[in-house]
Amino acid sequence: MIKLSEASFDEEEKKAVLRVLDSGWYIHGKEIEAFEKEFAEFTGTKYAVACSNGTTAIHLVLQSLGIGKGDEVLVPSHTAFPTIEPILNLGATPVFVEIDEKTFTMDPKDAEKKISQKTKAIMPVHLYGHPAQLDAFSELCKKHHLLLIEDCCQAHGALYKRKHVGSIGDAGCFSFYPSKNMTVFGDGGMVITNNKTAYESMKLLRNHGMEDRYNHIVLGNNFRVSEIACALGRVQLKRLPSFIQKRRKLAHLYSSLLENTQLSLPQEMPNVKHAYHLYVIKHPKRNALKEYLLKSEIVSEVHYPIPGHLQKAVSSLPRTKLPVTEKVVHEILSLPIYPKLTENQVVQICDTIKKFR
Repeated sequence: MIKLSEASFDEEEKKAVLRVLDSGWYIHGKEIEAFEKEFAEFTGTKYAVACSNGTTAIHLVLQSLGIGKGDEVLVPSHTAFPTIEPILNLGATPVFVEIDEKTFTMDPKDAEKKISQKTKAIMPVHLYGHPAQLDAFSELCKKHHLLLIEDCCQAHGALYKRKHVGSIGDAGCFSFYPSKNMTVFGDGGMVITNNKTAYESMKLLRNHGMEDRYNHIVLGNNFRVSEIACALGRVQLKRLPSFIQKRRKLAHLYSSLLENTQLSLPQEMPNVKHAYHLYVIKHPKRNALKEYLLKSEIVSEVHYPIPGHLQKAVSSLPRTKLPVTEKVVHEILSLPIYPKLTENQVVQICDTIKKFR
Protein backbone atom coordinates (compact mmCIF):
# COMPACT_ATOMS: atom_id res chain seq x y z
CA MET A 1 0.00 0.00 0.00
CA ILE A 2 1.37 3.42 -0.95
CA LYS A 3 0.46 5.83 1.84
CA LEU A 4 -0.84 9.36 1.33
CA SER A 5 1.82 10.76 3.67
CA GLU A 6 4.47 9.58 6.12
CA ALA A 7 6.71 11.48 8.52
CA SER A 8 10.48 11.16 8.17
CA PHE A 9 12.85 10.67 11.12
CA ASP A 10 16.11 9.01 12.05
CA GLU A 11 18.48 8.69 15.02
CA GLU A 12 18.79 12.45 15.52
CA GLU A 13 15.08 12.75 16.39
CA LYS A 14 15.41 9.83 18.82
CA LYS A 15 18.42 11.48 20.49
CA ALA A 16 16.46 14.74 20.81
CA VAL A 17 13.68 12.96 22.71
CA LEU A 18 16.16 11.26 25.03
CA ARG A 19 17.91 14.59 25.64
CA VAL A 20 14.68 16.05 26.99
CA LEU A 21 13.82 12.96 29.03
CA ASP A 22 17.25 13.06 30.63
CA SER A 23 16.96 16.78 31.38
CA GLY A 24 13.92 16.33 33.63
CA TRP A 25 12.39 19.57 32.25
CA TYR A 26 9.33 18.97 30.06
CA ILE A 27 7.44 22.28 29.68
CA HIS A 28 8.80 25.72 28.67
CA GLY A 29 12.51 25.21 29.08
CA LYS A 30 15.60 25.52 26.90
CA GLU A 31 14.14 23.60 23.94
CA ILE A 32 11.22 25.98 23.35
CA GLU A 33 13.52 28.99 23.63
CA ALA A 34 15.91 27.51 21.06
CA PHE A 35 13.12 26.36 18.73
CA GLU A 36 11.48 29.79 18.70
CA LYS A 37 14.80 31.53 18.07
CA GLU A 38 15.76 29.14 15.26
CA PHE A 39 12.33 29.32 13.60
CA ALA A 40 12.34 33.13 13.66
CA GLU A 41 15.82 33.18 12.14
CA PHE A 42 14.81 30.66 9.46
CA THR A 43 11.77 32.71 8.40
CA GLY A 44 13.48 36.10 8.71
CA THR A 45 11.25 37.48 11.45
CA LYS A 46 11.99 39.08 14.82
CA TYR A 47 9.77 36.87 16.97
CA ALA A 48 8.31 33.38 17.14
CA VAL A 49 5.87 31.88 19.65
CA ALA A 50 5.55 28.10 19.88
CA CYS A 51 2.16 26.74 20.93
CA SER A 52 0.06 23.59 21.11
CA ASN A 53 -1.12 23.39 17.46
CA GLY A 54 -1.89 25.36 14.32
CA THR A 55 -5.43 26.16 15.43
CA THR A 56 -4.25 27.73 18.68
CA ALA A 57 -1.60 29.61 16.70
CA ILE A 58 -4.39 31.32 14.74
CA HIS A 59 -6.39 31.86 17.94
CA LEU A 60 -3.40 33.52 19.65
CA VAL A 61 -2.79 35.86 16.73
CA LEU A 62 -6.42 36.95 16.45
CA GLN A 63 -6.76 37.46 20.21
CA SER A 64 -3.45 39.32 20.57
CA LEU A 65 -4.43 41.68 17.73
CA GLY A 66 -7.77 42.45 19.33
CA ILE A 67 -10.13 40.50 17.04
CA GLY A 68 -13.38 39.72 18.86
CA LYS A 69 -17.13 40.11 19.00
CA GLY A 70 -18.60 42.20 16.20
CA ASP A 71 -15.50 41.96 14.01
CA GLU A 72 -15.31 40.29 10.61
CA VAL A 73 -12.38 38.33 9.21
CA LEU A 74 -12.16 37.55 5.50
CA VAL A 75 -11.17 33.92 4.98
CA PRO A 76 -11.33 31.43 2.10
CA SER A 77 -14.08 28.86 2.37
CA HIS A 78 -11.84 26.29 0.69
CA THR A 79 -9.58 25.44 3.60
CA ALA A 80 -9.38 23.12 6.59
CA PHE A 81 -12.11 24.10 9.07
CA PRO A 82 -9.52 24.79 11.83
CA THR A 83 -8.69 27.98 9.91
CA ILE A 84 -12.21 29.16 10.66
CA GLU A 85 -12.76 27.82 14.20
CA PRO A 86 -10.68 30.42 16.07
CA ILE A 87 -12.59 33.27 14.41
CA LEU A 88 -15.86 31.81 15.69
CA ASN A 89 -14.48 30.90 19.13
CA LEU A 90 -13.44 34.53 19.68
CA GLY A 91 -16.94 35.74 18.82
CA ALA A 92 -15.96 37.23 15.47
CA THR A 93 -17.55 36.40 12.11
CA PRO A 94 -15.84 34.65 9.21
CA VAL A 95 -16.70 36.17 5.84
CA PHE A 96 -16.15 33.53 3.19
CA VAL A 97 -14.24 34.46 0.05
CA GLU A 98 -13.95 32.74 -3.34
CA ILE A 99 -10.72 31.13 -4.56
CA ASP A 100 -8.55 31.38 -7.65
CA GLU A 101 -9.08 28.06 -9.42
CA LYS A 102 -5.47 27.92 -10.65
CA THR A 103 -3.84 28.09 -7.21
CA PHE A 104 -6.74 27.18 -4.87
CA THR A 105 -5.89 30.29 -2.81
CA MET A 106 -8.09 33.26 -1.90
CA ASP A 107 -9.19 35.54 -4.75
CA PRO A 108 -8.18 39.17 -3.96
CA LYS A 109 -10.89 40.62 -6.23
CA ASP A 110 -13.67 38.78 -4.41
CA ALA A 111 -12.08 39.68 -1.09
CA GLU A 112 -12.25 43.40 -1.87
CA LYS A 113 -15.95 43.10 -2.68
CA LYS A 114 -16.60 41.65 0.78
CA ILE A 115 -14.82 44.26 2.88
CA SER A 116 -17.23 46.10 5.17
CA GLN A 117 -17.01 48.56 8.07
CA LYS A 118 -16.80 45.54 10.38
CA THR A 119 -13.85 43.95 8.59
CA LYS A 120 -10.75 43.91 10.78
CA ALA A 121 -8.49 41.38 9.05
CA ILE A 122 -7.86 39.35 5.92
CA MET A 123 -6.55 35.81 6.43
CA PRO A 124 -5.37 34.18 3.19
CA VAL A 125 -4.39 30.50 3.36
CA HIS A 126 -1.31 29.26 1.52
CA LEU A 127 -3.25 26.14 0.66
CA TYR A 128 -1.43 22.93 -0.28
CA GLY A 129 1.86 24.85 0.03
CA HIS A 130 1.25 27.44 -2.72
CA PRO A 131 1.57 31.07 -1.53
CA ALA A 132 -1.50 33.28 -1.84
CA GLN A 133 -1.31 36.58 -3.75
CA LEU A 134 0.32 38.51 -0.92
CA ASP A 135 1.07 41.71 -2.86
CA ALA A 136 -2.61 42.11 -3.66
CA PHE A 137 -3.66 41.39 -0.07
CA SER A 138 -1.02 43.72 1.34
CA GLU A 139 -2.36 46.52 -0.86
CA LEU A 140 -5.93 45.79 0.21
CA CYS A 141 -4.96 45.87 3.88
CA LYS A 142 -3.09 49.16 3.51
CA LYS A 143 -5.96 50.71 1.56
CA HIS A 144 -8.62 49.68 4.08
CA HIS A 145 -6.47 49.73 7.26
CA LEU A 146 -6.81 46.01 7.90
CA LEU A 147 -4.62 43.36 9.49
CA LEU A 148 -3.02 40.73 7.26
CA ILE A 149 -2.74 37.33 8.93
CA GLU A 150 -1.19 34.47 6.97
CA ASP A 151 -2.33 30.88 7.50
CA CYS A 152 0.88 29.00 6.66
CA CYS A 153 -0.15 25.70 8.25
CA GLN A 154 0.48 23.86 4.97
CA ALA A 155 3.29 26.02 3.65
CA HIS A 156 6.49 25.54 5.68
CA GLY A 157 9.36 26.43 3.36
CA ALA A 158 7.20 28.16 0.75
CA LEU A 159 8.50 31.48 -0.58
CA TYR A 160 6.80 34.57 -1.97
CA LYS A 161 9.26 36.75 -3.91
CA ARG A 162 12.10 35.06 -2.00
CA LYS A 163 10.53 35.83 1.39
CA HIS A 164 9.21 33.09 3.63
CA VAL A 165 5.43 32.98 3.88
CA GLY A 166 4.31 34.25 7.25
CA SER A 167 6.93 37.00 7.27
CA ILE A 168 5.02 39.40 5.01
CA GLY A 169 1.79 40.05 6.90
CA ASP A 170 1.27 41.10 10.52
CA ALA A 171 1.75 37.48 11.58
CA GLY A 172 2.00 33.97 10.18
CA CYS A 173 0.67 30.74 11.69
CA PHE A 174 2.15 27.25 11.28
CA SER A 175 1.12 23.71 12.24
CA PHE A 176 3.43 20.79 13.00
CA TYR A 177 0.82 18.03 12.70
CA PRO A 178 2.37 14.67 11.62
CA SER A 179 1.47 15.06 7.93
CA LYS A 180 2.98 18.55 7.56
CA ASN A 181 6.19 19.44 5.73
CA MET A 182 7.92 19.36 9.12
CA THR A 183 6.43 17.86 12.25
CA VAL A 184 6.82 17.45 16.00
CA PHE A 185 5.26 13.95 15.70
CA GLY A 186 2.04 15.04 17.33
CA ASP A 187 0.36 18.42 17.70
CA GLY A 188 2.35 21.64 17.73
CA GLY A 189 2.22 25.12 16.26
CA MET A 190 4.13 28.36 15.80
CA VAL A 191 3.40 32.03 15.22
CA ILE A 192 5.92 34.38 13.63
CA THR A 193 5.67 38.17 13.72
CA ASN A 194 7.62 41.43 13.76
CA ASN A 195 5.06 42.99 16.10
CA LYS A 196 6.60 43.13 19.58
CA THR A 197 3.33 44.01 21.33
CA ALA A 198 1.51 41.06 19.74
CA TYR A 199 4.46 38.78 20.54
CA GLU A 200 4.42 39.70 24.23
CA SER A 201 0.65 39.32 24.37
CA MET A 202 0.77 35.84 22.78
CA LYS A 203 3.39 34.65 25.26
CA LEU A 204 1.02 35.61 28.09
CA LEU A 205 -2.11 34.22 26.46
CA ARG A 206 -0.65 30.76 25.74
CA ASN A 207 0.26 30.20 29.41
CA HIS A 208 -2.85 31.10 31.46
CA GLY A 209 -2.12 34.83 31.21
CA MET A 210 0.76 34.52 33.69
CA GLU A 211 3.36 37.26 33.88
CA ASP A 212 5.25 35.18 36.41
CA ARG A 213 4.39 32.18 38.58
CA TYR A 214 0.85 32.43 40.03
CA ASN A 215 0.52 36.04 38.82
CA HIS A 216 -2.25 36.05 36.19
CA ILE A 217 -2.56 39.51 34.65
CA VAL A 218 -4.90 38.62 31.74
CA LEU A 219 -7.32 35.80 31.00
CA GLY A 220 -5.41 33.29 28.90
CA ASN A 221 -5.47 29.62 27.97
CA ASN A 222 -3.28 26.55 28.18
CA PHE A 223 -1.86 26.58 24.66
CA ARG A 224 1.57 25.33 25.74
CA VAL A 225 3.70 22.86 23.79
CA SER A 226 6.04 20.27 25.31
CA GLU A 227 9.82 20.37 25.39
CA ILE A 228 9.89 17.02 23.57
CA ALA A 229 7.85 18.49 20.72
CA CYS A 230 10.16 21.50 20.50
CA ALA A 231 13.28 19.31 20.52
CA LEU A 232 11.83 17.29 17.65
CA GLY A 233 10.83 20.48 15.84
CA ARG A 234 14.41 21.78 16.00
CA VAL A 235 15.69 18.67 14.22
CA GLN A 236 12.90 18.76 11.65
CA LEU A 237 13.55 22.44 10.95
CA LYS A 238 17.13 21.60 9.97
CA ARG A 239 15.78 18.95 7.60
CA LEU A 240 13.05 21.15 6.12
CA PRO A 241 15.05 22.49 3.12
CA SER A 242 15.91 18.95 2.01
CA PHE A 243 12.31 17.85 2.61
CA ILE A 244 11.03 20.67 0.37
CA GLN A 245 13.62 19.87 -2.28
CA LYS A 246 12.42 16.24 -2.37
CA ARG A 247 8.75 17.24 -2.45
CA ARG A 248 9.38 19.61 -5.36
CA LYS A 249 11.35 16.95 -7.24
CA LEU A 250 8.50 14.46 -6.85
CA ALA A 251 5.91 17.09 -7.83
CA HIS A 252 7.82 17.90 -11.01
CA LEU A 253 8.03 14.19 -11.80
CA TYR A 254 4.27 13.83 -11.33
CA SER A 255 3.65 16.79 -13.63
CA SER A 256 5.94 15.51 -16.36
CA LEU A 257 4.41 12.02 -16.31
CA LEU A 258 0.79 13.25 -16.18
CA GLU A 259 1.21 16.13 -18.62
CA ASN A 260 -0.74 14.63 -21.51
CA THR A 261 -3.68 13.22 -19.56
CA GLN A 262 -7.18 14.54 -18.92
CA LEU A 263 -6.13 15.64 -15.45
CA SER A 264 -5.81 19.26 -14.37
CA LEU A 265 -2.41 19.54 -12.66
CA PRO A 266 -1.09 21.91 -9.96
CA GLN A 267 0.43 25.16 -11.16
CA GLU A 268 3.20 27.27 -9.69
CA MET A 269 2.69 30.98 -10.25
CA PRO A 270 5.64 33.30 -11.10
CA ASN A 271 7.79 34.63 -8.22
CA VAL A 272 6.72 31.94 -5.73
CA LYS A 273 8.15 28.68 -4.46
CA HIS A 274 5.49 26.00 -3.97
CA ALA A 275 6.24 23.81 -0.94
CA TYR A 276 3.98 20.96 -2.17
CA HIS A 277 2.51 19.93 1.15
CA LEU A 278 -0.03 18.28 -1.13
CA TYR A 279 -0.02 17.47 -4.83
CA VAL A 280 -3.62 18.13 -5.85
CA ILE A 281 -5.04 17.17 -9.23
CA LYS A 282 -8.53 17.66 -10.64
CA HIS A 283 -10.56 15.04 -12.48
CA PRO A 284 -14.25 15.10 -13.48
CA LYS A 285 -14.65 11.52 -12.19
CA ARG A 286 -12.77 12.14 -8.96
CA ASN A 287 -14.64 9.68 -6.73
CA ALA A 288 -14.27 6.85 -9.24
CA LEU A 289 -10.56 7.60 -9.65
CA LYS A 290 -10.06 7.63 -5.88
CA GLU A 291 -11.73 4.22 -5.58
CA TYR A 292 -9.73 2.87 -8.53
CA LEU A 293 -6.45 3.97 -6.91
CA LEU A 294 -7.39 2.39 -3.60
CA LYS A 295 -8.10 -0.94 -5.32
CA SER A 296 -4.57 -0.63 -6.70
CA GLU A 297 -3.30 -0.08 -3.13
CA ILE A 298 -2.68 3.65 -3.56
CA VAL A 299 -4.17 5.97 -0.95
CA SER A 300 -5.48 9.36 -2.09
CA GLU A 301 -7.64 11.92 -0.27
CA VAL A 302 -9.92 14.91 -0.80
CA HIS A 303 -8.76 18.18 0.80
CA TYR A 304 -11.52 19.29 1.39
CA PRO A 305 -14.91 17.79 0.42
CA ILE A 306 -17.15 20.27 2.28
CA PRO A 307 -16.36 24.01 2.00
CA GLY A 308 -16.37 26.09 5.17
CA HIS A 309 -19.45 28.09 4.17
CA LEU A 310 -21.47 24.85 3.81
CA GLN A 311 -20.48 23.32 7.16
CA LYS A 312 -23.27 22.77 9.71
CA ALA A 313 -21.18 24.57 12.34
CA VAL A 314 -21.77 27.88 10.49
CA SER A 315 -25.38 27.30 9.48
CA SER A 316 -26.48 30.32 11.52
CA LEU A 317 -24.43 32.67 9.33
CA PRO A 318 -25.88 34.30 6.21
CA ARG A 319 -25.54 31.94 3.26
CA THR A 320 -23.25 32.88 0.40
CA LYS A 321 -22.64 31.32 -3.01
CA LEU A 322 -19.09 30.51 -4.07
CA PRO A 323 -19.41 28.77 -7.46
CA VAL A 324 -15.70 28.13 -8.05
CA THR A 325 -15.21 26.64 -4.60
CA GLU A 326 -18.37 24.55 -4.88
CA LYS A 327 -17.21 23.21 -8.26
CA VAL A 328 -13.62 22.49 -7.24
CA VAL A 329 -14.48 20.37 -4.20
CA HIS A 330 -16.10 17.77 -6.47
CA GLU A 331 -12.99 17.45 -8.67
CA ILE A 332 -9.90 17.70 -6.46
CA LEU A 333 -7.83 14.72 -5.34
CA SER A 334 -4.58 14.69 -3.37
CA LEU A 335 -1.98 12.17 -4.51
CA PRO A 336 0.76 10.76 -2.24
CA ILE A 337 3.72 13.10 -1.74
CA TYR A 338 6.31 13.02 1.06
CA PRO A 339 10.10 12.69 1.33
CA LYS A 340 10.04 8.91 1.83
CA LEU A 341 8.06 8.40 -1.39
CA THR A 342 10.29 7.03 -4.15
CA GLU A 343 10.41 8.05 -7.78
CA ASN A 344 9.52 4.48 -8.73
CA GLN A 345 6.37 4.76 -6.62
CA VAL A 346 5.44 8.00 -8.38
CA VAL A 347 5.89 6.23 -11.72
CA GLN A 348 3.65 3.41 -10.45
CA ILE A 349 0.97 5.88 -9.34
CA CYS A 350 1.05 7.70 -12.67
CA ASP A 351 0.91 4.46 -14.67
CA THR A 352 -2.13 3.43 -12.64
CA ILE A 353 -3.86 6.76 -13.25
CA LYS A 354 -3.22 6.48 -17.01
CA LYS A 355 -5.03 3.12 -17.06
CA PHE A 356 -8.15 4.64 -15.47
CA ARG A 357 -11.10 5.08 -17.81
